[in-house]
Amino acid sequence: MRIGLVGYQGSGKSTLFEWLTGVKADPALAHLSQTAMAPVPEPRVDELCKIYHPKKVTLAALELVDTAGLSRTHEGNATRLASIREAGCLVLVVAAFERTSNPLSDVASFDEDFLLADLEIVSGRVERLRESVKKPRPNRDQDLAELSALEPLLSALEAGTQLHAAQVSDEQLKATRSFRLLTEKPKFVLVNVADDEADPERFVNELAARTPPVRAVAVPAGLELELARMSPDDRDAFREEMGIGHFDRDALLRTLLDASGQMLYFTAGEKEVRTWMLRQGGTALEAADNIHTDLARGFIRAETMNCDDLIRLGSEREIKAHGLMRHEPKDYVIRDGDILNIRFSA
Repeated sequence: MRIGLVGYQGSGKSTLFEWLTGVKADPALAHLSQTAMAPVPEPRVDELCKIYHPKKVTLAALELVDTAGLSRTHEGNATRLASIREAGCLVLVVAAFERTSNPLSDVASFDEDFLLADLEIVSGRVERLRESVKKPRPNRDQDLAELSALEPLLSALEAGTQLHAAQVSDEQLKATRSFRLLTEKPKFVLVNVADDEADPERFVNELAARTPPVRAVAVPAGLELELARMSPDDRDAFREEMGIGHFDRDALLRTLLDASGQMLYFTAGEKEVRTWMLRQGGTALEAADNIHTDLARGFIRAETMNCDDLIRLGSEREIKAHGLMRHEPKDYVIRDGDILNIRFSA
């Protein structure tokens, strides 16, 4: 899953990128974008390792894209945002560490940037289609159908309507799928607060009260990055001396996983314990295809057990003894924490 980090210049977006991935922002890429992987911590993996003693452990990872800082004049932002059209989720980084900072205003400004970027793409396509349908061509009917689907969306964008709030038909979704429209993507706001902010949750509450409400979290990203650079002993001593708490980086990564509409399932055995990422609502057939296309092609059934049940009982033998091993068909909807063993025909 690719997640785009978006922020206006000076928001601390690159600081967040380094804290979450451990990869320093490259100044040479300041006007482009930089990508790094952030494995999603999963505490249940340690418990599974105690059961299977695997030779290898592999964690699913989020691909984070640190985009070029946006301009508050909106000039050139459509081009800067092009690098995250393939992202499945956007994290909007807003500054709240200066007296003049206004997270609510920044989020509204982001909406305008996304809308303008989408308007440029949809209007360009509509203009080309309008010219195309004037001429007799073999695919004219197809172009007319696409134009009919896009024109209402263009009107909505011109009226300042975010497409995720509009009633979008299946035909319209099909017409816009290749555009990867920014206004359609799930979004999450990270409020970058001052190190000494007394009430960081006030920003979260303000965004939750917005219409439409915005899911958000407040983090002193600069402080957390400095702490992450310290040795564990120095970090603990500094926290105690300064009387500061700890923001859970692992919990934030799991929150971003959820905000992007993804979840984790497992495969487990003596060779490897591994977490896999799947869209929420995904099926056993999709999960099998994630693991290997051959498993999906020859799918017979998914032997499935719950991770928490296995940890509680201590072995697959006990799982079977308690009747908790299930045989699920290809349309079974995967649940977070399922452990799968795909049975297939070669």
